[in-house]
Amino acid sequence: MMETANSSTFTIYRRFVAYIKPYRLRLAVGVLAGVVSGGSIYGVFQATENVFVPWEPPVPAEERSASQASEDEAGVADRLAEKVGIETTTADGRMTWQFMMLSVIAIPLLMLLRALMIYINRLCMRWIGARVVRDLRDDLFRSLQAQSLKFFGKCDIGQLISKCTNDTTVVDHVVSATIAAVTISPIEILVATVFVIVQAVRHGMLALLAGVIVVFPLCIIPIVVLGRLVKRHTRRALGRISDLVSRMHENFTGVRIVKAFNMEEHETKRFIEINENYFHAVVRALKAELLMTPMMEAVAVVLGIAFLVVCYARGIRFSQIAPIGFAAIFVYRPLKHVAQINANLQRGSAALQRIFEIIDTDTSIEERADAVPVEGFTGSIVFDHVDFSYDENGTCVVRDVSLELRAGSIVALVGETGSGKTTIANLLARFYDPTEGRITMDGRDLRDIEIASLRRLVGVVTQETILFNDTVANNISYGAGDATREQIEGAAKKANAHEFIVADPAGYERVVGEKGFVLSGGERQRVAIARAILRNPPILVLDEATSALDTVTERLVQEAIVHAMEGRTVFAIAHRLSTVKHADMILLVDQGKIVERGTHDELYAAGGRYRKLCDMQLG
Repeated sequence: MMETANSSTFTIYRRFVAYIKPYRLRLAVGVLAGVVSGGSIYGVFQATENVFVPWEPPVPAEERSASQASEDEAGVADRLAEKVGIETTTADGRMTWQFMMLSVIAIPLLMLLRALMIYINRLCMRWIGARVVRDLRDDLFRSLQAQSLKFFGKCDIGQLISKCTNDTTVVDHVVSATIAAVTISPIEILVATVFVIVQAVRHGMLALLAGVIVVFPLCIIPIVVLGRLVKRHTRRALGRISDLVSRMHENFTGVRIVKAFNMEEHETKRFIEINENYFHAVVRALKAELLMTPMMEAVAVVLGIAFLVVCYARGIRFSQIAPIGFAAIFVYRPLKHVAQINANLQRGSAALQRIFEIIDTDTSIEERADAVPVEGFTGSIVFDHVDFSYDENGTCVVRDVSLELRAGSIVALVGETGSGKTTIANLLARFYDPTEGRITMDGRDLRDIEIASLRRLVGVVTQETILFNDTVANNISYGAGDATREQIEGAAKKANAHEFIVADPAGYERVVGEKGFVLSGGERQRVAIARAILRNPPILVLDEATSALDTVTERLVQEAIVHAMEGRTVFAIAHRLSTVKHADMILLVDQGKIVERGTHDELYAAGGRYRKLCDMQLG
């Protein structure tokens, strides 16, 4: 990750080229079209050589020969005709039909060919740019999906959203707009350079040309220096807009709290401050980018004036330097494009750095190469002296936990908030791996089992129910995409959810809104239980599934949980002890340790912490 953050622009784009390789055939077509369109300007330069013919003082009439008089009458047009190989005028001074046909057919065809080549070039390059950015965005999202819960626990979700949207948009714009110019502008500059060299050789100006070549790199200095500033300020600007997106994400997801505490004005001021910081970061990058062209122009003008002065001092004729000057004027536009290309590449480099930082981050749970799939378990799941810490040198949140979860049994974890109950359940589903000790299923270490097959065995119903902004039916069938409508409705009936679902006119096609916003807490919970029932996992983890519900709703949800528990091995985390009184084993957790274990009657009779909790809750 640090290597990516410190990488040069060249290193970053060398890696980025790997995304272009699958489309090299289309790239070759686009480059060829760019070469043809850029190379066609050589003919324009060649024509200027025939236009800027040297002027000679007229010869007195009495001293002119008949051939000289005829040549004067023909003028520049006939000299051009000699180059082309056709007559331009007739004896009476009118345009010949050959020259007229050349003008109305050949020249438009050449221009049409150039326009067609430019179109093919830009179409191919922009298609490649859009396709490459699509692949990059896919890899970024795939990388995020592979990260562990530990990664998401430390990251700002708004920052991740910004990198997936704003940063990839920057790359999309840079690649689509730049890659076409890269294949045309340099070719035009190269053609102009070749023409200038040819003219210098023909007119004996090699020494002068060598001087220009030595001094010309001065034009590049502003591009390089300011390009680095553009990259630095663009990276800062992307960081600021990430802060902006993060602020918006937090505000929108917590809008109820904002309104409940009358904090709208406070939140607006915070947003304005962050937005102002983003504005200043963008302006600083913009200043560096816009300064490139004026500085390059200033250097080019100075070099041009110096060239003219030296030519005048050496007595070089205007007709000799005019074609070179025309080529220099023509190349001004592609040179400006090169400056803009460099600025765009630096902006893209800053965005790619941030994207590759995510792609290079790997916090995923490692799956061994020889991991085996499992279809179920018939014996037991055993925690064998398990320790766990979220950080390598951090405090253990689970300490020396040993327990056995037999197939078909119900084991309940109780204890105060923050005691480590949910973490123990997360270790069972292998959202994390133990720092010390091991967890086995039928004697096999969970780390030796394929993660996908293990997760298929575990269903989770959490206290904070997560529903997607989709229909009720799709939320219930999440993870079981091939489920029929009858199966979906059957699961909903077992979860006591069918009645409130069909009470709405939209029924199972009702969209539940962001995080199930349109449903009540109890309704969301029953939809989540229906989702677990439909998936039909042999192991069910219930993480305080009824702690935030009123008495009536709790009864409905509890009935749904009873249906969900039928024929399954249950690992229940409970805040309300009344819901786990009939568990086969109750474990009291305190500061990551299991301090008491036994049935409800055994623990109550022992008169320990469990009894105190029961007396506090049940009176």
